[in-house]
Amino acid sequence: MIDFELMKEKAAAFGVELSKNQLKMLDIYADMLVDWNTRMNLTGITDSEGIMTRHFEDSLTMLSAVEIPEGARVIDIGTGAGFPGMVLKIARPDIDLTLLDSLNKRIVFLEAVAQSVGIKVNTLHLRAEDGGKNALHREKYDIACARAVANLRELAEYCLPYVKVGGKFVSMKGPDVQEEVVSAKPGIGTLGGRLSEVKTLKISDGSGRSVIVIDKVKNTPPQFPRNSGKISKKPL
Repeated sequence: MIDFELMKEKAAAFGVELSKNQLKMLDIYADMLVDWNTRMNLTGITDSEGIMTRHFEDSLTMLSAVEIPEGARVIDIGTGAGFPGMVLKIARPDIDLTLLDSLNKRIVFLEAVAQSVGIKVNTLHLRAEDGGKNALHREKYDIACARAVANLRELAEYCLPYVKVGGKFVSMKGPDVQEEVVSAKPGIGTLGGRLSEVKTLKISDGSGRSVIVIDKVKNTPPQFPRNSGKISKKPL
């Protein structure tokens, strides 16, 4: 389904070299995304160019913005159809990836993709705030990432509890994030984080992307995360 040479060029623009086998894996992923999307709502983007650019290339921007240590434990919060997590795992097979989503049907899809392309991922069918309180997952990850799933003030409370001190929370968003970042700073500090940088990028269709990098500098206080109702009604 995907154009191998074009996908390779898109990835290379962000410093990611994809092998023929990795391109085959992305091709299988794209085919399954379109097929399963006829039976469940995974994405509104189903054309080859759109999948390559707005899902695969967009996910790979994280690798140019953040240095991920060899063998890092990475969790993708609210992964949906697997972006950016599944794409990161295909490009960086050394990472220990966990995909978390509150909808089990998405988890079933992601497990099927992982099996079809021949990679090992961990999956969690959980609400993000529940996993963040669980001792098996709380402050156990080198990197927690999320792609445009909520306002940063709310997202920080969902994601920072998963990150160990010395790790990073990476939020992938659109181009206009300055106001959102400023309003989220106090809450980020309360949760044990510190804003490191905001990297602005463009993908090949010309659209802008922001990668917000937050360092975990101290433990998250035990009262966080709160339940989702409190997070949305009274964000930090």
